[in-house]
Amino acid sequence: MSLPELSLQIIYARLAWTLIAASMLLSVLPSLLPKLFPALAQRTKLIVAGTVALVMVLPGAASPAHWLTLVFQYPSGLLAGYSLVALCARWTAKPVDFLLHPAFALLLSLLGVVLYLDAFGVLALGLYYRGFDADAAAVLAIAAALAGVAAIWLRFGAGGAALLTAVLLFSLLRLPTGNLWDALLDPLLWAWALGSVVVAARRQYLRRKAGSVARPLDDLNAAPELLRPRAGGIE
Repeated sequence: MSLPELSLQIIYARLAWTLIAASMLLSVLPSLLPKLFPALAQRTKLIVAGTVALVMVLPGAASPAHWLTLVFQYPSGLLAGYSLVALCARWTAKPVDFLLHPAFALLLSLLGVVLYLDAFGVLALGLYYRGFDADAAAVLAIAAALAGVAAIWLRFGAGGAALLTAVLLFSLLRLPTGNLWDALLDPLLWAWALGSVVVAARRQYLRRKAGSVARPLDDLNAAPELLRPRAGGIE
């Protein structure tokens, strides 16, 4: 398996962190600073994205991307793809959705648990190292690409487009590290997926709880005669 050039990895890190930071800022600025940014105009969006890009491309340790890479390693191609899709959505003023699709979130959460347990030696399956294997990585990349196409066809939101972006980056340029698993998952994306699963589970629990409370009231409304006093006494 061929590995990417270091210079190419550095360029990728700058671009990926630019996409991530710009998409996050454009998503949260109207909520955090509503007085300054009640509604982001196209010019404001361009200024924010351009400023983030200029800061990220600063040389060496002057760039925040340098320190972010030291702490979190290279962002996965999937996270970069999600950020690109989110940035396009912010540019077209689409509604902000801070959660991953529940199906994608659950899949990424389980995948992360297995990979991290394997990396810690709890499972000892050697899954991560198989991401460098040419044959295994090719099969998994094809499967991931087909899953991305199916997700787009089924209209599962941004997940399909982001997944295809990650597969293309890995297949064409071996980014970010030459390991397929690093193209599909990273600690930040895993934390985002776990949070999305927790929020989705809580929402489902609240819906069921609200439904169980509303069901007896619906039964009483459907049979109002049960609430009417009987004039003829006890029958």
